[in-house]
Amino acid sequence: MKLKIRYVADGTPYEVTTTLATIVAWERRFKRKASEMAQAAGIEDLAYMAWEAAKAAKIVVPGSFDMFVAQLEEIDVVAEEAPRPT
Repeated sequence: MKLKIRYVADGTPYEVTTTLATIVAWERRFKRKASEMAQAAGIEDLAYMAWEAAKAAKIVVPGSFDMFVAQLEEIDVVAEEAPRPT
């Protein structure tokens, strides 16, 4: 599953796409499975995935997740791409 997330931090808009590594990092931090995300993805979930995806995309973000959240003005999922069946 890939999510395209758009967020605004300190007045600057960004758009990032999650990767498998992003989703795994989310699962490890929140001790939940990605399949549960469809039922109840919160703002903190989206913010964490945006933070991880931004770091992977070489976008300069604060080293602390809480500092990243403090800079956020808005966040939203732009598109969701289903995984390819194998």
